[in-house]
Amino acid sequence: MSDLAHALPGASPQIILKQVVKNFGATRVIDHLDLSIPAGQRVALIGPSGSGKSTVLRLIKGLEAYQHGSIEVAGAPVPAKSGGWHWPGAKKPPVVHRVGMVFQQFNLFPHLTVQENVTEAPLQVLKLSREEALERAQQYLGLVGLSHKADAYPAQLSGGQQQRVAIARALTMRPQVMLFDEVTSALDPELVGEVLAVIRAIAHEQQMTMLLVTHEMKFAQDIADRVLFMEAGRIVADGTPDEVLVDPDNERTRRFLNLVEQR
Repeated sequence: MSDLAHALPGASPQIILKQVVKNFGATRVIDHLDLSIPAGQRVALIGPSGSGKSTVLRLIKGLEAYQHGSIEVAGAPVPAKSGGWHWPGAKKPPVVHRVGMVFQQFNLFPHLTVQENVTEAPLQVLKLSREEALERAQQYLGLVGLSHKADAYPAQLSGGQQQRVAIARALTMRPQVMLFDEVTSALDPELVGEVLAVIRAIAHEQQMTMLLVTHEMKFAQDIADRVLFMEAGRIVADGTPDEVLVDPDNERTRRFLNLVEQR
């Protein structure tokens, strides 16, 4: 199936990977990967551990160098040798600010309040005024349901609340693309639902491209326009949630889903 089979009407590609190869030493983790994601599309990326899912997100964000191919985000190239955007004597390329990412771990500054964590990047990176940064913080803390925790410190929050702060922090940069890397995997089971509910709200209220690595199949089915199944650094199934998750024609995908259901 074509990468653009489920594009939104009139949407042009916002994420483009062409023949991308990524090696860790002698191990190939991304194998000549082609991927095109239209603007505004919500894509769930599933597959077994070690298949390359998280690496794809890190490549798009520019956190990893790659050995072959090309990557573009919102019309701007992601340098192959960026390796974390080390650009001596130059400011970071604009593409890095167009992509927001939420990781498995919350990575909040423990010595800063929730509000300070959320305003830090707009103040230091975007050079917004304090008034503008606070306005954004209030907006996105409200979106994730944590306005009342603005003056709390991370240690005073539950894991689910900390992850919601991390989501608000990413949104304050107003990215065109949001990447979510198994954002519930570090949470106790009873806290998973509140984080998934926040992401659902963002998907419905914010017009942005979203790529989500997840092991929550029901969540993927509910939120995604398109589901990709990865194995050994390649996409081996690409379709609507029903095509990939309900009635897959790919044998490897069927075996993976059966194993997930048995857990």
